[in-house]
Amino acid sequence: MARFKFAGFLLLLVLILIVTGCSNDSSKKTSTAAGSKTTGLSADEIRNEAFKDLFPLQYNSYKKNEKMEDTKYGGSVKRSKYDPDKEPLLPILFNGYGFATEYNEDRGHVYALKDIRAVKRITDKSVGSCYTCKSTAVPKMIKEMGDSYWGANFNKDIWPKGEKMGHSPIGCSDCHDPKTMDLRVTRPSFYKALKAKGVDVSNPTKNEMRSYVCGQCHVEYYFAASNSEVTFPWKKGFKPEEMYEYYNTIAKEKGFEKDWVSNISGAPMLKAQHPDFETHLSGPHGKAGVSCADCHMSYERVDGKRKISSHWWTSPLKTMQTSCGQCHGDRDLDKLKDRVMEIEDTHMKALHEAENISTSAHYYVNKMITSGVARDKIKQAQEYVRKGQWFWDIIAAENSAGFHNPQGSMDSLRVSIEESNKAIRLATEELVKKGVSIAELDKEIEKVKKAVADEKVNEKKKDHAVNSYFPAQAPVVPATSKK
Repeated sequence: MARFKFAGFLLLLVLILIVTGCSNDSSKKTSTAAGSKTTGLSADEIRNEAFKDLFPLQYNSYKKNEKMEDTKYGGSVKRSKYDPDKEPLLPILFNGYGFATEYNEDRGHVYALKDIRAVKRITDKSVGSCYTCKSTAVPKMIKEMGDSYWGANFNKDIWPKGEKMGHSPIGCSDCHDPKTMDLRVTRPSFYKALKAKGVDVSNPTKNEMRSYVCGQCHVEYYFAASNSEVTFPWKKGFKPEEMYEYYNTIAKEKGFEKDWVSNISGAPMLKAQHPDFETHLSGPHGKAGVSCADCHMSYERVDGKRKISSHWWTSPLKTMQTSCGQCHGDRDLDKLKDRVMEIEDTHMKALHEAENISTSAHYYVNKMITSGVARDKIKQAQEYVRKGQWFWDIIAAENSAGFHNPQGSMDSLRVSIEESNKAIRLATEELVKKGVSIAELDKEIEKVKKAVADEKVNEKKKDHAVNSYFPAQAPVVPATSKK
């Protein structure tokens, strides 16, 4: 009899599971319409809090992004990149541009609105494009404003409009359809760039979408000369050399030549932006088909049993068991972490070397200008400086400390050092002809580097980058960019 009672209990349990389903509480409050789940939310919902009760497990995971923790080469603490243990030469390399005034380490996505509102790079001349990857209100705003969104005044038009809409920092609706929770791309520049490159985006796979939702913002971009539209330089490819060729051809033909002119060398410069998507695609994990979410949104067990994708977007080194371990489970994770740190240590050493040489190259060109070297020689040296800094910055602006693509990153830094040294060699040849003491020049360069590093007030660091020996330079060639 006991066996029959037990069998009856199992049958009852099976019936209960069939009736109730096995869904976790992240889907309990959804209803079914036409055979598909719907949240009951408006398609235009942009408030992150609106998803809280429907998806409490994921929402609580998302709130972990509020944590601030410093790490060896990154972390999520709001720190200046000018700090001595970070990139103290940036006020020189970006002199004449907003990044020489304030440039901070990235922190959690939940701080996106606070940080864009507070950063001193935003001025009364800033445009709507600066807001594009900071707020959930952007897709709706672009829908309402059309192409006028991109060039609209940030302080006067865009920010007040976002506040009125009830904007949230980067969150749920940026990656999910509020009604169905399907993954989606909400920034039009992403698909526009992929289409221009010949990529079919009509029916992306789920695995592709697990990278696309990140790639719509974690990319290199510039503001189009005609209307300030966020534009990705991908038509020739995703590698640093292919994007640089794009800037020197396609972008230039469309009126974009530069982001700014260096106060030090007078060269028309390019500022790279967090190209995590492109670097990952060209790296070993990207080539193996690993998505961004596989490592940065690994599955986790919550309340002892339920399995969700983590919405705590952080370094996989903090979640190695569930991120790295899902593919490298047969390896000792401590040894794997040591290998990652070895890659990052080697990378950062090369990065700082390239940064230092690039800085010196700017000052060598400055001396060419003040010493009356022929204009064609100056222009040639400026191109070396521009290219050298680009191949450094496209790696420096990337967030993985070299790990997304170790070989590609090191190769880019090698090119950076070569190009910067070309500028220095050319300058040296011409300056010697003018009777300039190279030993004295090198001494003055080290003095100005130290003066910038020693300044305690970050906003004043850039002021020490120029002096009577290295006066600020106007462009040698008239600018053509409308940006």
